[in-house]
Amino acid sequence: MEKLVTAILSIFLLTFTYGQEEQPLDSISDYYVRMQGDSVLLSSIPLDEVYIFGKLEFADKQEKLRYYILRRKTLKVYPYAKLAAEKLVELNDSISQIKKKRQQKRYTKKVQKYIEGEFSDKLKKLTRTEGQILIKLIHRQTGATAFDLVKELRSGWRAFWYNTTAKAFKISLKQEFLPKEVHEDYLIEDILQRAFASNRLKRQKSVLDYDYASLSNKWKQTGEHKK
Repeated sequence: MEKLVTAILSIFLLTFTYGQEEQPLDSISDYYVRMQGDSVLLSSIPLDEVYIFGKLEFADKQEKLRYYILRRKTLKVYPYAKLAAEKLVELNDSISQIKKKRQQKRYTKKVQKYIEGEFSDKLKKLTRTEGQILIKLIHRQTGATAFDLVKELRSGWRAFWYNTTAKAFKISLKQEFLPKEVHEDYLIEDILQRAFASNRLKRQKSVLDYDYASLSNKWKQTGEHKK
């Protein structure tokens, strides 16, 4: 028994002594990592925002059908809105850097020809609802309405947008994307976020001031459906 007690005490003392010797190493509170291909040490690893989506719930079959129709239209139009917004912003930024009007017109014509080739036939085939979603998503992507983006451009360019969107769909180029106020706009945002998360669409963050998680909580609490 005495030998057993002695052995236990010896193990305890060894463990305590080892712990004391190792303590200075444990006192280091900051750890740093280096990402592959980067020479800068980081105290944390930046991660993309992750949303946990709740199960889709519908009041009835009609509401469910409306949602899936809206989803189909949104997924169809989003790539056009993303590209159109990028090109329109690029065009306006580039023109502001070009001093000579002749060069401005030359550059505008070049971009106009490109976008007309990319969009003209496709846009004319959109339904009115799809055209409306397109105009709203351009506002989502840029923070400016389609009207504001094209009003300063030359007449031929403006005519293209009016003829292929506003006139064809009988909607206003001034329409905004208002997910805080309009339930359908929130549903469009919900559709986009789910598509981004599943890699069905390439993510592009909205420049507008709203938070998707806060929107979800708001509309869930109100219990409101389509306006």
